[in-house]
Amino acid sequence: MNMFKKTCILVSSLFTVLCMYAQKNPILPGFHADPEVLYSEQTNQYYIYSTTDGYPGWGGWTFSVFSSKDLKTWKDEGVMLDVKGDDVPWADGYAWAPCIIERKQADGKYKYYFYFSANNPVSKRKEISCAISDSPTGPFKALDHSIITDKDRPAGLKGGQAIDVDVFQDPVSGKYYLYWGNGFMAGAELNDDMVSIKPETKVNLTPKGGTLSTWAYREGAYVFYRNGKYYFLWSVDDTGSPNYHVCYATASSPLGPLNIDPDHCNVLRQLPGKEIYGTAHNSILQVPGKDKWYIVYHRINKDFVNGGKGVPGTHREVCIDRMCFDKQGHIKPVKPTR
Repeated sequence: MNMFKKTCILVSSLFTVLCMYAQKNPILPGFHADPEVLYSEQTNQYYIYSTTDGYPGWGGWTFSVFSSKDLKTWKDEGVMLDVKGDDVPWADGYAWAPCIIERKQADGKYKYYFYFSANNPVSKRKEISCAISDSPTGPFKALDHSIITDKDRPAGLKGGQAIDVDVFQDPVSGKYYLYWGNGFMAGAELNDDMVSIKPETKVNLTPKGGTLSTWAYREGAYVFYRNGKYYFLWSVDDTGSPNYHVCYATASSPLGPLNIDPDHCNVLRQLPGKEIYGTAHNSILQVPGKDKWYIVYHRINKDFVNGGKGVPGTHREVCIDRMCFDKQGHIKPVKPTR
């Protein structure tokens, strides 16, 4: 066999191996949305928590959890909270947009605080509550009441809903913060109990200005920290709109104010030419100990877009792609892959 043939075989073999280990999107089976990703120090595994999708009017009522050791192969750990059943006594459905945080207690044990929104049949409004567990896969015990309602929004804010909650621990101060809102972005510091906020810290973080093609705020806030900066990401426009995408701003503190760079504010957009639609509502993962980042997000199944089998935005799938930064700390636009 001559050297040329040997080289071709080697290249072909290497390509095959790379393809075997390449990420395939979507990463979860079935229809799931609003993905929240977590790396657990207790188990040394990754987890994704999701809104169960595929129902008319976004009417799902369960939250599911998936686990992985390598971000490639995901195990379905089942339903970890049922909003219609006995799990959440104050709610009757519309289980939306969860988030979770792992907290190491003084005794060295771990607790998991899972925040979510659901419909309160008494107020007839979406409200936010929390469920707690000693394990990232449960069982979770939900509070018997909501912790964020319309009354908890910062002064002067009107409209929108108490949904799309995010939780964040500031690595600088060690303090915990909660963010929420549809049509507005509210933020506040959590008390040490992790299930109530400090009212005096409430602030309106809603980004000003922008358009549907740039950074006009809609929902889905997510906060993370890197190299002295606090990054705030959010979704623009409605989940079924062609303008639906992810933007970001930075701040010098966990409660703002936000600074938007118009030339570097767009993070993730759909690619209709490649049948990739509805790319938004994300969470962010930093690989432990490395400056290596991923964006976990949902997008609409191509068979359910504009005149397809259902209303656009109700059949979403979870995907993951690399997210990188330039030397100035700007998030580079993410190219969604298949």
